Amino acid sequence: MTDSFLTPDTFVLLTGATSGIGLSAAKKIAPTGATLTLVGRNQAKLNDTVAALRSSTGNDRISGLCADLSSLAATRALATAYKARHDRLHVLLNNAGAIFTERTETPEGLERTLALNHMAYFELTQGLLDVLRASAPARIVNVASQLHESGRIHFDDLGLSKNFAPLRAYAQSKLANVMFTFDLAKRLKADGITVNALHPGVVASSFGKTNPGLVGRITGAVLWTMQTFGGVSTDKGSDTLVYLASAPEVAGETGKYWYKRRVTKVSPDAQDPEQLARLWAESERLSQGVAA
Repeated sequence: MTDSFLTPDTFVLLTGATSGIGLSAAKKIAPTGATLTLVGRNQAKLNDTVAALRSSTGNDRISGLCADLSSLAATRALATAYKARHDRLHVLLNNAGAIFTERTETPEGLERTLALNHMAYFELTQGLLDVLRASAPARIVNVASQLHESGRIHFDDLGLSKNFAPLRAYAQSKLANVMFTFDLAKRLKADGITVNALHPGVVASSFGKTNPGLVGRITGAVLWTMQTFGGVSTDKGSDTLVYLASAPEVAGETGKYWYKRRVTKVSPDAQDPEQLARLWAESERLSQGVAA
């Protein structure tokens, strides 16, 4: 990575780092010598990932923090734990996400898809803004999806308690990722922090294939078909994520949505100022409704 933003002086936090495009991104970032903190929800898997990357790259500044990001309390604790270790953060990569074929709620009462795919981005970013500001220039990169185009924010029922469907919940959460990106970019423009979102492509991975029940098997089969016949490798899927984290030519780019290293179209809802403001207010409400 010639003239990369990622150097041995750079501090990076990457969620969803033990599988899929997150693991692929970690493998690309680790050789830069950056101080890289990986986040995963399985401690043993996280330990193995950290050990393997340290061994293969010689970078001893790789470490892990374990957290279940579907929990707002755990997400807040993650931000606190990171800042207890480091006083700098130059790149925040919000990548962790999932699709759930059954409607379940977290112990905090949030629908799990919304909690993990959107609220974790919102909460973790808010918790780390002070150290990002202190480290500027800094970058925030949010992994979204092309499926945001079919999404709608169900403001009267964000948890989809009355009309849950796996892809409806997932598309809503990915639209929320893009909307959060655009709104946050405007809020941080004067702070030297860029904020971008991306579609990684349909990635041939284990994503969405382990859900239980009949709906889970059907959804898994649909995803398998998409991934097998139209999917890209995790290496290609992580390309734009790493590009936005590292490329010097995107240093001033903010508030944009990317695919294959190019700015691409978004749904009209993602650009509606009223909906952006309403989503931010609703996200704050959900956050404040869960005790620290």
